[in-house]
Amino acid sequence: MHRRLRSLPSSLALLALGAHAARAQSSYPDRCGVAIPAEEASGYVPIPRGDVFCPLVADPKAQRSFVSYLSGDSTALGTHVGSVGIGDRFGIARWGGARPGNGVQLSLGGSVFAQFDLGTSSFDLINADYLIGVPLTIRVGGFSTRLRAYHQSSHLGDEFLLRGDTTARRENLSFESAELILSQDMGPLRAYAGGEYLFNRTPETLEELVGHGGLELRQPRPFVSIGPLASVRLVAAGDVKVARAQRELPEGTASRPRVSQDWRPAISARAGFEVGRPRGSAPVGRVWSLLVEFYDGPSPYGQFYLDDIQTLGVGMHFTL
Repeated sequence: MHRRLRSLPSSLALLALGAHAARAQSSYPDRCGVAIPAEEASGYVPIPRGDVFCPLVADPKAQRSFVSYLSGDSTALGTHVGSVGIGDRFGIARWGGARPGNGVQLSLGGSVFAQFDLGTSSFDLINADYLIGVPLTIRVGGFSTRLRAYHQSSHLGDEFLLRGDTTARRENLSFESAELILSQDMGPLRAYAGGEYLFNRTPETLEELVGHGGLELRQPRPFVSIGPLASVRLVAAGDVKVARAQRELPEGTASRPRVSQDWRPAISARAGFEVGRPRGSAPVGRVWSLLVEFYDGPSPYGQFYLDDIQTLGVGMHFTL
């Protein structure tokens, strides 16, 4: 009896640690790579680390760094494309909530998305999209939201323009956007929906309203733990954007007139695995992922926004 009483404190400590680990595993931000360090989990924090909103896995324009190989059916873009993204997010301030992980955060973020024609000897730059924005993110328990104002401008590559076999025409393409995304975490599942309003659009044939939604599935626990080196989770995601299409006439002219109005979905799907720090590490830290990627719909690449494309490939992605 005395021996059992002596072992009671250690048993309670183990149970407490187990409960803490279970809570950490059930936290979606912990798993998506934007977890907030414990010392910054509450109160006002200037220049904070982490975020309260998880990046969207399958969104082609989500803010992250990545490199992908894509095989497609576009004659304009090429059938073998290297897609590269460089992104960064700088936290300006966060006001933490009563519960660790809750709060409101203001940040500054920027990204460059570039596509290269791998079928040419010099890997010609085809298109580059430049984004800069100010996201305001909020989390209350499993609910999170992102309100963001951002600017995008897009440019054709010089080598691509100098090629004699291209029919692409340069557009002075730029716009501003006000975006709202609402997200709900439900254990391993995440659902999100929202949209954006584009203004100051050049050219005017750019869509004005975009609907946006998707689903993500992340394993609550790693399915492989590589000792003190890493832990691995399976992840799958689908993302859909729907916009009012401005289609070019088959005999298109230099003015690119708008034509029939119809709603076109852009479908993006990705699946693979994420690699992060070993389970139980503090702070949880960033993750990198290796994903199979599928896309079908209006081109997400600015200068080719009038084209429909379908691509399949594989990419390596890094959270910010």
